Amino acid sequence: MNPEAPLKNQSGRVSPLSAAMRQRLQKVFEHAQRCSEKHDFEYANKLFSQCVVEDPGNLVYLQNFLANLQKKHSDNKKGGRLSGLKIKSHRSTLNKAASKGNWEVALQAGCNALALDPWDIPTLLAMASAYQELQSDECEVYCLRCALKADAKNIEVNRHSGLTLQRLGQFDQAISCWQRVSQVLPHDEQARQSIARLSVEKTIDEGGYDPALLADSPDGLAVANVSVALHSKDADREGDQPPETRLQAAIAADPTVAENYVRLTDILLHERRFDEADRLLSQGSSACGSGNLQIRTRIEDVQLRRAAHQLAIAEQRNEQDPSEAAKELVHRFRIEANQLELETYAARSEHDPTNLHLKFELGLRFKWAGKVKEAISTLQTVRTDSKREVVVLVELGECFQHIEQYKLALSHYEQAIEAINEKDGEIYRKALYRAGVLATGMKEYDRAERHLTALAALDYGYRDVAARLDKIPRLRDSG
Repeated sequence: MNPEAPLKNQSGRVSPLSAAMRQRLQKVFEHAQRCSEKHDFEYANKLFSQCVVEDPGNLVYLQNFLANLQKKHSDNKKGGRLSGLKIKSHRSTLNKAASKGNWEVALQAGCNALALDPWDIPTLLAMASAYQELQSDECEVYCLRCALKADAKNIEVNRHSGLTLQRLGQFDQAISCWQRVSQVLPHDEQARQSIARLSVEKTIDEGGYDPALLADSPDGLAVANVSVALHSKDADREGDQPPETRLQAAIAADPTVAENYVRLTDILLHERRFDEADRLLSQGSSACGSGNLQIRTRIEDVQLRRAAHQLAIAEQRNEQDPSEAAKELVHRFRIEANQLELETYAARSEHDPTNLHLKFELGLRFKWAGKVKEAISTLQTVRTDSKREVVVLVELGECFQHIEQYKLALSHYEQAIEAINEKDGEIYRKALYRAGVLATGMKEYDRAERHLTALAALDYGYRDVAARLDKIPRLRDSG
């Protein structure tokens, strides 16, 4: 078990993460986003899963985790092939771990199951139950909403959602869930009583009446379990407020807590509200001090995300209406975004020289900027990182190939091929293709044929691998 992972405190809630751990996870999260944007969904899933497991109260992490998986499966609403058979063991692990309060294992098993099918209703419901135990209300509700999107008429999902939304005081949505149950099962007594009771609760809540009036509600239910604090108009119903509202209130109550600015900025960035994020962090810098690392880092993040967003819009417009002007705009934004990223990662790496993640990102920016020798020097310092070894080897291979050190390049591609454990991912395909193409150019036809054949057996439609394989016998004969 991760010794840094958050545990439930005496109140039952997930204990807050340390600033260092939150900063580390945020970097993992941002890398995952970039991987997802590049359609490297498998690696993005591993990174997003780490964020979900280690910070189970973070709704943004959960949302991006599921969104990445849905994109991976082309939004097919059914997951991968044979997922129904493979997913059972992960669900079993999830339920057993949850029953013992082993939340890290439970959430990891849930992530593994959803990786196979992000629309799997039993897993989403089990995850919702786990989040309820951890009192992560936002994540619990989000899992239930995902389950409803998967099957809006599912009786079990609507019952679970109705009870949860009632507990959180979201009466209209709870009533809608019970109405869907009633539509499928017109004589269901639980649905009838719940709709009647929720209607009364909503009236009492909105009118500020005494909750004891529930004793006279049409369904005749007792009020022993009704909390006065929950239903009084003047009560503090924090759980019914959106995260943004709660964080704004927390900042107003104590403007010197940097963590609240960071979490609110995450929400604004997720919704691409860059100007608001700028103003918020300017306020945070004034209140917490311009030297506050958390605030300064998030200011940089806003700049990076804004630049990436501008580039994405320019690329989209160029695809829809290609022209020289649109193409030039994409080129300019790409250069500006990469230069900003290069400067940012260089500064961060200087302040934290042992951070291999920063070194890796800096090496990539050097490579993209055409500063190949600097890229090689930087990336070579990251080879000791087992998590990035394969990617680094491929990137180094491309760098050496660019400066015409072909033997070194091919050696690095082949080292990557040998080091890869999962022989079906994009990085494996890329390494095989690069090695095959380069070996062909070097007239190493046996090596080229071996790598390209392995790639064709895995993915015959990958780029022009079929044509390159057909060409090798002719090259042998002519050589």
